[in-house]
Amino acid sequence: MTSPRSPTLPLADGTISIGSFADPIAVDPDPSLLAALVSAYRDAAPAAVDPDLDALRSAAQAAQTADDPLSPATDLPTLTVLASGRAVDALTDRFHPASRLAALAEAGVWDLRTLAEPQPNAVLAGRSDGCVLVAAAGERDGDTERWCRIGADATLRDRYDALVADAGTVRLRTPSRHRLYGALRDRCGSDVADEAVRLIDEDAAGSDPPDRGEARLRAYAAGARRGALDRDLRRACEDAGLGSAATFTRIKRDLSEADLLGTESVSQPVGRPRERLVADGALADAPSPAAALAALKSLRNGD
Repeated sequence: MTSPRSPTLPLADGTISIGSFADPIAVDPDPSLLAALVSAYRDAAPAAVDPDLDALRSAAQAAQTADDPLSPATDLPTLTVLASGRAVDALTDRFHPASRLAALAEAGVWDLRTLAEPQPNAVLAGRSDGCVLVAAAGERDGDTERWCRIGADATLRDRYDALVADAGTVRLRTPSRHRLYGALRDRCGSDVADEAVRLIDEDAAGSDPPDRGEARLRAYAAGARRGALDRDLRRACEDAGLGSAATFTRIKRDLSEADLLGTESVSQPVGRPRERLVADGALADAPSPAAALAALKSLRNGD
């Protein structure tokens, strides 16, 4: 396996390698800088941080031989991030950026901690070097903002040790894509896991990408489209950290009341029959993820 390259941050006059800092720390990044730091790690190890469906399938197969699907990210420099709740919320408002952040946390590559008080400037520093980062006025590369590196201070990193020690770990409520895919595949099979990813990814780059609640709905609808057992699907989503049993009880009720979901009894060799989900109406008739998403959007819009 090829080792990932070091994540780099775009600057107005070039780039800065995060791996060039010993024991690096990022302090009080605004939402755009926090997103850029995540993007730097994603670009360095995309199969771990932001895998497509093929990468998820390959990683799930490798996991059967005890290979960790997040292992490519473990070769990246470990970064401590002291971030405000505002900055974290801006990233975790939508499923896809939140899942990338979750991948870094699950791999142990990012130690994401809550910053209680705002700092005068954003800082990127290591044990022997450090600098202040400020947004460069008018400097953008496509949708990516650029920053100016100001100063060089070998003592800057040490000034934040006390803040790190006192800061609590950020609790992320969105799973990485690997964690979600693996949980669905283990309990419900690859057809359900594949369908969930297709539905969650549909229109991900559009004007209204899915938030966490929408991702839950799409995952459950994927189970219905592929005939998952209700109990297995709920447990898979709970295993992944996507939501609670009560959340999926509500989703099941909403889909049923919208005539998009039915159930059938499945007898068992031992014990009571199980309940299989069956897509109904427009959800069953949808020939593609886009058509299925249209049916779900009408539900979310109350039509």
